Amino acid sequence: MIICIVGPSGIGKTRLSIDLAKKYKVEIINADATQIYKELDIGSAKITKQEMENIKHYLIDIKSPDEEYSVSDYQKDARAIIDSNPKQNFIVCGGTGLYINALFYDYNFLTKGNNTYDNLTNEELYEKALAKDAHMNIHQNNRIRLINFLNNENISNNKNVPLYKDVIYIGLTMNRQDIYERVNKRVDIMFEKGLVGEVTTLYHKYPKSMILKRAIGYKEIISYLNKEISLDEAKELIKKNTRHYVKRQYTWFNNQLPVTWFDATNYDVALSGIIDFISSLNSK
Repeated sequence: MIICIVGPSGIGKTRLSIDLAKKYKVEIINADATQIYKELDIGSAKITKQEMENIKHYLIDIKSPDEEYSVSDYQKDARAIIDSNPKQNFIVCGGTGLYINALFYDYNFLTKGNNTYDNLTNEELYEKALAKDAHMNIHQNNRIRLINFLNNENISNNKNVPLYKDVIYIGLTMNRQDIYERVNKRVDIMFEKGLVGEVTTLYHKYPKSMILKRAIGYKEIISYLNKEISLDEAKELIKKNTRHYVKRQYTWFNNQLPVTWFDATNYDVALSGIIDFISSLNSK
């Protein structure tokens, strides 16, 4: 059995993954692109060792911030975990839609492509780049950089062909305004926990890190450190960019995956409904 938990940032995916892992005795594979990296803790809302409750987690803290990690790297690593443990049940949990699709569907990656994308406008290129990496930090009008970014790792067709049978896709949702309020509160808490200090240390330690320059919560603080914006502006920009990211996450999961959604406004009710839903599928 594989349970895939998706949903927007701050909705409660981590909490649900732990509760389901304890009930079904499964191990958890991370599907959040920022949590792949060591030391990016506060800004990625990374699960702590205490929160893991001794449940085995994969693909967290496996790369240094000055290393690159591609979607095809994730595909290879996550599939190796699942394929080498055929008797083990897993939860795949995260908000990076392309990671999840690349893991479960027939995505084939061709490195260093030479597509000129002459048929696409700058806006279409930009949206395509965001679909590849929602944290990418290239201006919409920088056509050359967008094309280079897309050509670095092209995706072939057959991406609608599922490779793993009986994956259960669970999504957490709630009223959009309530989610935005959660996002805003979550950012405030990150600042209270020391986000500025975390980014300052990492930026000095890894000044050329690409993940720091494109990940929401990090790139805005770097702009503040470079005296391009004020700290208040950085905080508001993080909230704004995260809200926009939430919109893109919903668009992706609704259009790309067969998700069954559960309202997380009352977590206990949602958890009970999810357990009943999983039980009904396993009884068939």
